Amino acid sequence: MVVKMLAEGCGVRAIARLTDLNKNTVLNILETAGQHCWQFLDQRLVNLRVSDVEVDEVFGFVKTLEYHVTPETAAVYGDQYLFLAMERTSKLILNWEIGKRGAETAADFLYGLRRRISGHCQITTDGFKPYCEKQQCGVAAVFGSDADYGIEMKGYSSPPSFGKRKAPLQLEWIKRVAQSGNPDPAKMTVNHMERQNLNVRLFNRRFTRKTLGYSKCLRNHRLAVALQIAHFNFCRVHSAHKMTPAMAAGLTDHKWTVGELLAAPV
Repeated sequence: MVVKMLAEGCGVRAIARLTDLNKNTVLNILETAGQHCWQFLDQRLVNLRVSDVEVDEVFGFVKTLEYHVTPETAAVYGDQYLFLAMERTSKLILNWEIGKRGAETAADFLYGLRRRISGHCQITTDGFKPYCEKQQCGVAAVFGSDADYGIEMKGYSSPPSFGKRKAPLQLEWIKRVAQSGNPDPAKMTVNHMERQNLNVRLFNRRFTRKTLGYSKCLRNHRLAVALQIAHFNFCRVHSAHKMTPAMAAGLTDHKWTVGELLAAPV
């Protein structure tokens, strides 16, 4: 029940109140289940045959916002972006990485994604500079001829202000550019990945904006993400195709229960 509630976006203290468990017990369950899910996904999501991959990042933070961190705590506190890659058709989350939004984290993320994919595919990202590098950590450098790579860039207008509040941003333009190989322009988008970012914020309390549910510890932040991704891939039916992403990708033949997920061998 605790794992189900964590996967539905309940906070640790709320779960403790609803289940009459101690807060530390809930955290221990999160750590145990999260570590299991991390190891399970690391072993199961390998050599996947995919056709169309979308990549994006989700802002989050640990303990405090970036401008409050000190040089001694900068590595584990402050801004911690979640890098995600999703297969467009099945909605399967293929790979993830948490860290600062820079070239080092992008390189770790892309090399991890490369390990999980077998064969040729198309990859689309936004205009984040490390992805576009021709050398070192860029998509073209990591995947070479095994991927057709394109980027989608979007421009937004400045919103009008209403006192202390601002209107939502308005999309002004979209530009799609082929970076390497021969990507299909009709599939060169990150819209589906951006919709998945909403699921992250909806079903993981640690990403809910302007609340007290944010992570206080980087390790638990990572474990909570691993638990959410495993539950999303294997236990949650997606409205796009009425199956779990793992079923759509051919990894399973039925919707898993949380019990099956936690009992899966690693």
